[in-house]
Amino acid sequence: MNTTRWLGLGITLLAPALWVPATAMADTLENVQARDSVRCGVNAAQPGFSSLDDNDQYRGLDTDVCRAIAAAALGDASKVNFVPLDSVERFAALQSGEVDVLSRTTTWTSSRDTTLGMNFTGVSYYDGQAFMVASDLGVQSAKELDGAAVCTQSGTTSELNLSDYFRINNMTYDAVVFDSPEQSIAGFEAGRCDVLSSDASQLYAQRIQLADPNMAVVLPEIISKEPLGPAVRQGDDQWFNIVKWSLFAMLNAEELGVSQANVDEQLSSDNPDVMRLLGQDGDFGEAMGLQTDWAYQIVKQVGNYADIYDRNVGTGSDFKIARGLNALWKDGGIQYAPPIR
Repeated sequence: MNTTRWLGLGITLLAPALWVPATAMADTLENVQARDSVRCGVNAAQPGFSSLDDNDQYRGLDTDVCRAIAAAALGDASKVNFVPLDSVERFAALQSGEVDVLSRTTTWTSSRDTTLGMNFTGVSYYDGQAFMVASDLGVQSAKELDGAAVCTQSGTTSELNLSDYFRINNMTYDAVVFDSPEQSIAGFEAGRCDVLSSDASQLYAQRIQLADPNMAVVLPEIISKEPLGPAVRQGDDQWFNIVKWSLFAMLNAEELGVSQANVDEQLSSDNPDVMRLLGQDGDFGEAMGLQTDWAYQIVKQVGNYADIYDRNVGTGSDFKIARGLNALWKDGGIQYAPPIR
């Protein structure tokens, strides 16, 4: 699988001036089909969401979202060119057209959705910022962190969240800021800070990478809303719809009991919602420029939402993260997709 990068990007500024006019890139699906691959911006090293496995293949929840998009747009989930991006360069890469979609544990915020020339297409993982501390400190709550040195990462929402949390709780802290997650966890492990703060999903991934994972504990407090999801450039409604409905198809499939394991059996279902999902009734892909079986290809090749959650971060992974907010709405969570109708 191609994992090449454009080495000459060299863009670190995120000003709206870098926003490439949308009309210049309005035919994303046509370009994807001509190229025969989806260029997807991902994290280089966040286990559970996007990282290279022992076979040098990208694995994780975010990368499976990319595969679902490729399955819908090209009929082949393997036709993805993964482009590893750090937190600073990710937005410029999407704006400039280096990638077709960004699926990189990126928080949906108002400023990102309005001033950076990008549109978020949905929430693939509901997250929140948390704190990880050294176990030997004996800290049980974030309210005990007054005066602590806190490692965090630049170019993320974490810096502002930290400032807000400590100010609201009348506490002080010393920020130790790094450019990458790798530098952050190395600083924490080396004792440059008492606390590491980031999205809880990233902290769980970083904890198992420690030489001794038992040296650290993630505190229970969640101090922010971090809805993570894929984003596309503004100005191409067709591609926006494809990326959006690729995620919705996986959520609808889980709700309807259609999984990677039984999708072929479900082709003979007489449930109208299942028939529409799998292309047995109507052609709901036509308006997006897709084949009738676009959602079937997603579930067959990648899985439903439960499939990708469980194998990457849930019960079938090393993380064993409970579904929580990421459970379907009918199961006590808030994951919810509009119907295919």
